[in-house]
Amino acid sequence: MFKVNEYFDGQVKSLAYSVDGKPATLGVMAKGEYEFGTGSIEHMTLISGQMSVKLPGESDWRDIAINETFTVEANVKFQVRLAEDSGYLCLYE
Repeated sequence: MFKVNEYFDGQVKSLAYSVDGKPATLGVMAKGEYEFGTGSIEHMTLISGQMSVKLPGESDWRDIAINETFTVEANVKFQVRLAEDSGYLCLYE
């Protein structure tokens, strides 16, 4: 049914579930900077807090607005920076 994920010594936690038969996570990240790797295409939406992202091939950080979605390709690494504890929704292809 649901699966709880925990990363970075508990600084990032998410609850995994399905949306229309596809995987999704709803999570929170503590203030800080993190690097994630993808196994599939991810569509991440910031739902609360403050986030900046640096995607593969980009040299600058980009601020993400609340309710803004960004897409990360499969099999890459990307970085996120949180100015405060933040919430997100991630849909996977």
